Amino acid sequence: MKCPICHNPSARETRPFCSRRCADIDLGKWLSDGYSVPSQEPEDIEQALAETERQGRKPY
Repeated sequence: MKCPICHNPSARETRPFCSRRCADIDLGKWLSDGYSVPSQEPEDIEQALAETERQGRKPY
């Protein structure tokens, strides 16, 4: 199994990561909204579009 962050072989102690460093990088992505679970709720979609427009980005 390869580490999902750096693609080196994973270590038994930190599986699925190769090291504590890569595990911490992954945790940081979750905590900073680097990862997200998509929602199909109309309110969430409208909120995401409004946030995109507020930041001056195109919504697509």
